[in-house]
Amino acid sequence: MDYTNNQEARRIEWFRYYSEKRITHQWFQVHLLKDLANVNSVLEIGPGLGLVSSMLHNVGFKVTTIDYLPNQYPHPEIKYFKKEIMELNSDEISGYDCIICCETLEHLLWDDIDSILNKFHSSRCEWVLISVPYQGFQLDFRLYFNLYKFKKYFSLKILKFLKNFKFDKEADPYGHKWEVGYKKYSLSKLEKKIKKSGFKIYKREFSSPCRSVFFVLKNI
Repeated sequence: MDYTNNQEARRIEWFRYYSEKRITHQWFQVHLLKDLANVNSVLEIGPGLGLVSSMLHNVGFKVTTIDYLPNQYPHPEIKYFKKEIMELNSDEISGYDCIICCETLEHLLWDDIDSILNKFHSSRCEWVLISVPYQGFQLDFRLYFNLYKFKKYFSLKILKFLKNFKFDKEADPYGHKWEVGYKKYSLSKLEKKIKKSGFKIYKREFSSPCRSVFFVLKNI
């Protein structure tokens, strides 16, 4: 949704979307760049409301963003281009030290992921960071206690590989089309796509409680 002309609606959506679990997930995207060599310019594809963009800028990266929506986080030092990800060509996304495309690929058809990964590789950007939702087997249990506060968190994901991922194209054409861990969408199949495009998987990480798998890819 476009919030460029409605600041009140944007603020409501910001607090709704950037929950405690998602804030950690957004931070992790920036944190994964910490030890990558020679990264100064970053292209973020699918910036949403701009939290990661603002953190990248705050760290000191030179940031450019691309989205199909009008710019949701106008900033004089952050360049923005409006374009659908499937319409991008490799020349348009070249010249950056790193491309970030997190929580975006799952909004595309599974068979279209190969094309996007090939474009990323053809851009010759040295580093690419992607993440998608992960629903494979996982257990997360947390407990916090002090004299004044007690809280716990429990999550168990199991047997998703036996289920088909369902999405309603009519109701939500921009919604998730697939998630890793469901039937036909295994982690190994996604990694096969990545390697086929020519990337080396430099690092693979998982986040929780916002459950995603992250790949830091090296262009070779």
